[in-house]
Amino acid sequence: MSMPSKPRKSNARKLLISQLSCGFLALSCAATTPERETCSPSTDIVQVAPGMYVRPGHAAVVFEGDEIANLGFIVGDRCVAIIDTGGSIAEGRALDCAIRGVTGRPVCYVINTHVHPDHLLGNAAFVRPGVEFIGHAKLPRALALRGDLYLERASAHAGHELDASNIVFPERVVAETVELDIGGRVLTLRAHDSAHTDHDLSILDSRTNTAFVGDLVFLEHLPVIDGSINGWIDELEQLSAIPLDYVVPGHGPTSARWPAAMAPTLQYLTELRAKVRAWIAKGGDLASAQATIDAPQKAQWPLVERYHERNVGAAFAELEWED
Repeated sequence: MSMPSKPRKSNARKLLISQLSCGFLALSCAATTPERETCSPSTDIVQVAPGMYVRPGHAAVVFEGDEIANLGFIVGDRCVAIIDTGGSIAEGRALDCAIRGVTGRPVCYVINTHVHPDHLLGNAAFVRPGVEFIGHAKLPRALALRGDLYLERASAHAGHELDASNIVFPERVVAETVELDIGGRVLTLRAHDSAHTDHDLSILDSRTNTAFVGDLVFLEHLPVIDGSINGWIDELEQLSAIPLDYVVPGHGPTSARWPAAMAPTLQYLTELRAKVRAWIAKGGDLASAQATIDAPQKAQWPLVERYHERNVGAAFAELEWED
């Protein structure tokens, strides 16, 4: 089911609406338009399919490193759609510069796969006329709840204070599916049930049969549970039936064969679930579970020491209430 486009609003009206809608959280959600400076592309860009490009990320902890997530853009005959914008306005501006090095067509859409800051704090670099921001129907709530914390931690990492203009909310949301025509090229946006987060969004390019799947798929970075371990396993099993050629994961290689690409994430989650269920069944508590349960395929995953204990906690909190 496609959702109709909302009329464009002026920046001033967007600012007013955003302030009113988020004032109860003391968070101003709009962003001012940054200057678009003449630039020389310095960001590495990989073409993974005709008209489809990825800025590779690398495994690091959010707010302790930069250029963590894979960012992408797809060039149509009319305009460009961006998928995720990075962890800072500097990353967003570098991506903007790289796009201009590839094509003179304008950016028309910025699509965020989920709320995590390494994927969307670069949005402010693209606030300008003609650009529409799109996300899952549950993304606004997630961003409203976390925006203040993101600004605080991003400010500490940057070494200077960031204001609310660095938080940009979606103007259009996806509850089920939406199709975007960027000129001879149709992108299908799909809202997923709770998985990596409760608001994951994937983007399928029909021309190349390649999908950006955000953090539904992790490669070369330990999967991180911020939604539902059961839901994530279910979503991956459903996605495995879709006859894609390649996917762009949120972390790891810029593209990977499907469905093989999802196997490491699915195996980690499935084995972790089994271990946590067994621990709960024998009466074990959360603290001992986090101290004792090892990560499945521990040797293959970077950042195990930073995220696995958290994953055990998230899985335990969900699974202890199973019937």
